[in-house]
Amino acid sequence: MKIRTLKDIPELDSKRVLLRVDFNVPMNKEGQIQDNARILGALPTIKFLQEKKAKIILISHMGRPKGQPSDHLKLNPVAAELESLIAKPVKKLDTILDSAKEIDGMQPGEIILLENIRFDDGEESCDPEFTKKLASLGEIFVNDAFGTAHRKHASTAGLAEHLPAYAGLLMEKEITELNAVLHGNPPKPLTMIFGGAKIDTKIGIIKNFLDKADYFLIGGGLANTFLHAAGHNVADSLYQADKTGVAQEIINHINNPESLVIPHDVIVSDQISNDAPTQNVSSHQVPADMKILDIGQQTTAKFQEIVAKSGTVIWNGPLGLSEFAPFANGTLKVAKTLAESHATSIIGGGDTAEAIKRFQIPEDKFTHISTGGGACLEFLSGETLPGIECLVDHTL
Repeated sequence: MKIRTLKDIPELDSKRVLLRVDFNVPMNKEGQIQDNARILGALPTIKFLQEKKAKIILISHMGRPKGQPSDHLKLNPVAAELESLIAKPVKKLDTILDSAKEIDGMQPGEIILLENIRFDDGEESCDPEFTKKLASLGEIFVNDAFGTAHRKHASTAGLAEHLPAYAGLLMEKEITELNAVLHGNPPKPLTMIFGGAKIDTKIGIIKNFLDKADYFLIGGGLANTFLHAAGHNVADSLYQADKTGVAQEIINHINNPESLVIPHDVIVSDQISNDAPTQNVSSHQVPADMKILDIGQQTTAKFQEIVAKSGTVIWNGPLGLSEFAPFANGTLKVAKTLAESHATSIIGGGDTAEAIKRFQIPEDKFTHISTGGGACLEFLSGETLPGIECLVDHTL
């Protein structure tokens, strides 16, 4: 798959570039940014375009306003944060389509940030008229928002129907790193680690790697569904009863029983808090009034043993309710083992990336931390992502 990148743009000087970024950053109740990682991720592309003297029109969403303006989802804090990071002015507009006058007055290298693109319902519906009007604001479309690449929205895919479309540096890096494990020859053994709550989003990638991966390590709420499928009583634990058939199908498909590791023991409690009392019990003997909230000590050690000898590790989803100290041990210890290993390591964004940041493990200890959990899963499932497909150079 050959995509068009920034180096393929013939001329940028004074060109109006619609740059789709992912500034959907977490905010606290006071409207302050809690984590600016997504803004930092866009800086290389922004600086590249500035150096080439492009006129940069930033497009981003925040939250899910469902086509209606919302004061707490305006992008003003994002503009202020970006301005402080690049030490240059960022003009934040309160409009989306009604921005032609301000854009016409731009000088080369200047930056304008449009208001939250999802304040207009034409964005998520990829409305043709809305998309056409949005495209009229620019001359070139650059998509650097990998986290929304699996959505066919006006600003993620629709613009490519009206403007020359290219991948930003972050998008290019994501595609390169994920392609290497999906279509290349990643070092063996190849280990897949899956956690989180639901199996739905993991089905595609698990099935796509059933005949490629050497190990599947299952934790989190996801493991409860597998334990239930294997005939264990998960007591009061979160699991998906309607997905036990899917879990059983996966269990049956894996010929080598040592390849699939579901918890031998688990951490249980009857409450969820930072001072909750816990027990480490066999997964065969979960007390009736207890919830499984982390993988147990023996299972953690087994996961660490496999990770330490792996050549490639792909990880999506915490192994327990890791935001609470009593249930963070499994995720923390496996993350540290992976960070200290020599394996090629791909972290599938989302809650896993947040856990690593919370544990204060340096990001450079991992080969790649994806900026899009859902997009990463769909990409590695082998699915076509609209926000990437529109960037493919089909002439090659």
